[in-house]
Amino acid sequence: MERGTHGEVARDVREGAVVGLGKPEWIAKRVYNAGEQWLLASGTRAGLEPRSPLRQHEWIAVAELSRAAGKAAAGTGAVIRAAAPLDESTALLIAGSLASEETRGSFENGKVRARRVRGVGAIELSSTPIAADPQTALPAVRSALHSQGLDLLPWDDAARSLRARLALLHRHLGDPWPAMNDSALLDRLDEWLSVELQEIAQGASLRSIKVADALRRLLPWPEASRLEELVPQRLAVPSGNTARIDYPEVYSTEDPEQPPVVAVKLQECFGWADTPRLVDGRVPVQFHLLSPARRPLAITDDLKSFWSGPYQQVRSEMRGRYPKHPWPEDPWNAVATARTKKRSGG
Repeated sequence: MERGTHGEVARDVREGAVVGLGKPEWIAKRVYNAGEQWLLASGTRAGLEPRSPLRQHEWIAVAELSRAAGKAAAGTGAVIRAAAPLDESTALLIAGSLASEETRGSFENGKVRARRVRGVGAIELSSTPIAADPQTALPAVRSALHSQGLDLLPWDDAARSLRARLALLHRHLGDPWPAMNDSALLDRLDEWLSVELQEIAQGASLRSIKVADALRRLLPWPEASRLEELVPQRLAVPSGNTARIDYPEVYSTEDPEQPPVVAVKLQECFGWADTPRLVDGRVPVQFHLLSPARRPLAITDDLKSFWSGPYQQVRSEMRGRYPKHPWPEDPWNAVATARTKKRSGG
């Protein structure tokens, strides 16, 4: 066995076979694209001592390994103190269950890719691209979602809105409304996304997934019949129009709570005293009252206080800038409208 720079060079690989049989997980192969590094079957990378004659060998059986730094460890943090030479055929023969040939799948750029891999533990000997079958594709997609996150999915406005609405319900009502944070959704992945995962495993595009439809599988029944009542998508305003409710993207119960927001022209809310509340009265809506150019003039979750106070300041600043729009001195008795004064007959 060769130890450092002082041992004798082995005449064949018999000693390496003996060493390798004792610790097959320490069979190692040189990593040619990483400088003076050897990769052990266990997955550890290590360097040889600077003047070791084993540097000429592609395969070695490691007998002694220790922590080290600097040149001795070739940047790996571990140095091989004692080893014996091997060749590939002997390494494969003595590796036992560590020698394998298997199909590995990965999910890259929206597609499942499969390879037929021969190796010894972490040492990869060959890799051949092959067509992915569902048994390979399904675990690959699941693994990608767990490692890269749910942003891999094509979240459209409908899916983001439903997720945010359900998150608000879970925060304030708890079970049976489902949690919507990433870890909760990943824990229940096969419960709500199983159909789509199977389709992707059979060759469908990730972009074809309708995430909102999948999320609806988590809706509790019969409670789900009240979804639109508790967290509606739109809110009727006094002008006769409806305005979209933007729900906060609260995916973690530790996040600071943000309110649902309605952005609407100020004139559409004249006379509105009682701020609407969602989730059975638990959550007030925050209003972003907009100018005719749809720029924020005021933010409030107390309409009554706004009309009784800050409105007059807003009126004095805006009526000269937007003279075609109504800015009544008495907002309580004014007609709510989305129109200009001329179009509304004022």
